[in-house]
Amino acid sequence: MAGNEFDLINRYFKAQPVGRKDVVLGIGDDAAVITIPENSQLVVTTDTMVAGNHFLPDADPVKVAHKALASNLSDLAAMGAIPAWCSLALTIPTVDEVWLKGFCEGFYKLSEYYHVQLIGGDTTKGPLSITITLQGFIPAGKAICRHGANAGDWLYVTGNLGDSAAGLDVILRGNSPSNDIENTLLNRHYYSTPRVLAGQALRSVASAALDISDGLIADLSHILKASGVSAVLNANELPLSDELLQYAGSREAAAKLALRSGEEYELCFTVPESHRGALDAALAHTNTPVTCIGQIRHGEGINVMWEGKEVDWSLSGWDHFSS
Repeated sequence: MAGNEFDLINRYFKAQPVGRKDVVLGIGDDAAVITIPENSQLVVTTDTMVAGNHFLPDADPVKVAHKALASNLSDLAAMGAIPAWCSLALTIPTVDEVWLKGFCEGFYKLSEYYHVQLIGGDTTKGPLSITITLQGFIPAGKAICRHGANAGDWLYVTGNLGDSAAGLDVILRGNSPSNDIENTLLNRHYYSTPRVLAGQALRSVASAALDISDGLIADLSHILKASGVSAVLNANELPLSDELLQYAGSREAAAKLALRSGEEYELCFTVPESHRGALDAALAHTNTPVTCIGQIRHGEGINVMWEGKEVDWSLSGWDHFSS
């Protein structure tokens, strides 16, 4: 890109609203310099979103920016970390001021809410893609990992499940939402709520956790494999929104959607029996709804139950937009 185009982009990304005291050097140098809190460990995650795979090329840049940063925030939430700093690598085919303005609007609104400072990145010319590296910190030795689940632990999820997949279905139809329900589901696909405070609260009670990005069935399998256990999942207990129930047409159809819906960015976590009574108190200040959907057992795999009987719904994981 020409120098004046880079200057234009730099003006957009230097005008951010967050200025953290622990950032010694931010945007403008060869690298950023930050100060890590004492007795803390650094937690780092990176996600890439590509136009045509994770979002449609003509999608609202405000929504795209929220979704891109929210996916990273959700990763740190699953570990129980406090988000603090991020870098952004943006590849764009041309400099589009309207698109950049919208992207910055969505990005900064979410970053300001979670007090995350943009400390650097890169801009190149090419097919539209967004890569964010988010860094945060956690008290030493307190990270929640995937490998800590044990037989007898209870299985929980935050929020509702399935809305993101339903919203994606609305998007892929190629028409504008035809009613308020479809519009709500579309917005829930883009505007997820990273469970950052809940993740921090779960450090004292959860034995394992991850965020639901590839679908509950697929992501729960990661916990089970890492921990060497199995699970019984009661599909009747899945938390489903009224909008999803109306959109799907039946509770069973909605439950199937909820089991495979990705990019939910809710948390799936396990709690030992000894900590179960403390869960509500730990989450009280976070205003986060949680639902117990099953239990961890010895063995391998997931046994999905529906109305008291084991079912084989042949559920697959999450598929992004086709390229």
